[in-house]
Amino acid sequence: MRAALVRSHRPDEPLAALDITETEEKPLPAGWARVHLKAASLNMHDVWTLRGVGQDPNGLPLILGCDGAGVTDDGREVMVLPVIADADRGGGDETLDPERALLSERHDGTFAEIVHVPERCLVDKPAHLSFAEAACVPVAWGTAYRMLRRADVGPGQTVLVQGATGGVNSAAIALANAMGARVWATSRTEAKRETARSLGASEVFESGAKLPGRVDVVVDNVGAATWRHSLRCVKPGGAVVTCGATTGGNVDAELQRVFFQQLSIIGSTGCTRAELVQTGQLMEHAGLRPLIDREITLSELPEAITDMIDGAIEGKVVITDWA
Repeated sequence: MRAALVRSHRPDEPLAALDITETEEKPLPAGWARVHLKAASLNMHDVWTLRGVGQDPNGLPLILGCDGAGVTDDGREVMVLPVIADADRGGGDETLDPERALLSERHDGTFAEIVHVPERCLVDKPAHLSFAEAACVPVAWGTAYRMLRRADVGPGQTVLVQGATGGVNSAAIALANAMGARVWATSRTEAKRETARSLGASEVFESGAKLPGRVDVVVDNVGAATWRHSLRCVKPGGAVVTCGATTGGNVDAELQRVFFQQLSIIGSTGCTRAELVQTGQLMEHAGLRPLIDREITLSELPEAITDMIDGAIEGKVVITDWA
């Protein structure tokens, strides 16, 4: 079968670690299911994997990719939860399992015609979504949903989303709007600010701009480039929720501001199976669909990775053809 493999780690040249080739399907473990993938979407996690962040080089080669949707051997249309974990070890929350791993970290991922996952990682595809759209949901939309729930976002609140059109951020705008919040968003370009408005943001601003008022919650996975602005945008008693740091994680914590304003800094990673089910239900109820930048063949993956690194993507890139 055709697949995109990580054969080495190249921190400075991630594409040099990528090998698109034919590979053999491995034996199916007991208690696991085979999914014939119809689509798989690209995430920043894939770039970090190519660079070797959080991965043991002794486990290579592995198939890249942690997002996908397809059909099981018995014909069930599913999304793939990428968190391989034991909820019991996490006190009922698999994302807190100290031994958790995403697909492509210790197990072959979704950039292939077939993926193997534990049975519990299968979630029914929302009926209103195409396979390409469903392949965008588990990582980006599941992560955004958990972030908003951890920050108790709801009606009457104002939520600021930093960096409006990435996968998680575009999902956060749409989901927060569906949850009844007023959503503001920032971006560096006018075109991306208009995209954010089309996703449900009522106001859009240039990155770093002074806002007309403070907000209840900031969604920030940008990191160093936006952290200072995020802290200044939150009203006393508000929260900044973060799931990543694409521009760097070493920031000035500004502890005086945090304790004096009684701010909450909330970390969030991925989502549970139950949260992915809830995400799909909310999307179906509100008629939400992921923002897709483009659909590509597997052979076009290197160009897409380059565009992701350069920030030249709005929404998600989805592999829908294994040629």
